[in-house]
Amino acid sequence: MGEASGATHCVAVIGGATAGAEVAGRLAEHGCEVVVFEQNPRPYGKIEDGLPSWHVALRRKEYDSIRAKLSHPKVHFVPNTKVGEDVGFEDLTGGWGFSAVVLANGAWRDRKLPVDGADDWVGKGLVYQNPFVISFNHQDDPDYPGERFEYPDGCLVVGGGLASIDVSKILMLENVKRVLAERGIEASVHELEVKGIPKILAGHGLSYDELGLEGCTLFYRRRVEDMPLMEAPEGADEARLEKVRKGRARMLAKAQEKYCFDVEPLSAPDGLVVEDDRLVGLRFRRTKIEGGRVVPTDETYERRGTWVISSIGSIPEPIPGIPMKGELFDFADWEHGRIDGFPNLFSVGNVVTGKGNIVASRKHAAQVSEEAIEGFLGLSGDEARTGEGDAESNVTSAARATADHVAASLGHAPEPEVMAEIRRRVQERQKAVGYPGDLESWIDQVGEPA
Repeated sequence: MGEASGATHCVAVIGGATAGAEVAGRLAEHGCEVVVFEQNPRPYGKIEDGLPSWHVALRRKEYDSIRAKLSHPKVHFVPNTKVGEDVGFEDLTGGWGFSAVVLANGAWRDRKLPVDGADDWVGKGLVYQNPFVISFNHQDDPDYPGERFEYPDGCLVVGGGLASIDVSKILMLENVKRVLAERGIEASVHELEVKGIPKILAGHGLSYDELGLEGCTLFYRRRVEDMPLMEAPEGADEARLEKVRKGRARMLAKAQEKYCFDVEPLSAPDGLVVEDDRLVGLRFRRTKIEGGRVVPTDETYERRGTWVISSIGSIPEPIPGIPMKGELFDFADWEHGRIDGFPNLFSVGNVVTGKGNIVASRKHAAQVSEEAIEGFLGLSGDEARTGEGDAESNVTSAARATADHVAASLGHAPEPEVMAEIRRRVQERQKAVGYPGDLESWIDQVGEPA
């Protein structure tokens, strides 16, 4: 990390993916020197690990955008460094002398399945969304060190948002691909996702019913029209709300038709079905919606499945030194992600919203359009992905707004000896992880995602 001429402030950004890279690049344009601490080897975050691999064009676009922003001469990348373990949070907010610290580390921890004792069955019939999708994205990477999963037929998916539809699609696409291969028919997951299962099958003179698959079922505690696939504008009147509800139901119906998964609404997990030391299903309680609230009824039913995959949301991982309030950081100011006791700390993106899906991170942003979400879900035509960039731009607009606010809030610049010590510490950490000093050389060294 050489001295960057003209830098007056030095800001630490925790997390190098879409929001973090946007903040870093924007602050560099304001004349700040920026150090980006990233827990993974590559700075792509949930673009690499949480966005299913069939989003080929969107992933490539975001990879290129992130690399461009992090390659700014005033931005210094520090990979394989987890704040709270490899570098102390208090060191960044105080000890090192940074002018400001921006949390952009996303939401990587799965919200727990809300049934007593459920986590006793992780790995024994219960699977969580984040490791499952990460494994799917890295299935062709022989060096992937994490847990690997198969794709059994007949899974139960508990969720309701975009991520749970991704999980359902992974299961259906992989199972159809497998059954077709058993018949001597080659079809890639990408081809099935783009064209849709019925269309591919019809091209081979087949229907879905002929495959003999049970398929997966997505269980949701609200109505299909309540599914948060698109949001209503703030202050929307009843006519606008009804239009949004119809749009949600229409999108879900299109997704079911194209990818052949089932949906069971008004069903909340209420108990475990265990046999032979394994989770083999769930007891569900029927619900109803009254005044916008989920109200449990007296009716219950059981459903069995090969696996239960919980996809009810992602939340930030705790960082030692940051106070928590429930599942989220204890923000006193949600607009800019401020926390009492840390006057130079700001936050942006999913770490504030408590959401793990890139489209869902919309702080400071306009509402994502129905067209954009349909493009993200693969419902806008064979090869088209209309609106994917529009959906993702909500993250970058939020990050730009935060970066501008941080730049306007900076006080006195660090003394030259403080800046020199920050640079020394950064170089020391970069050397410890084998970082050669520039991002392109590092990406060549660790490789692009498979």
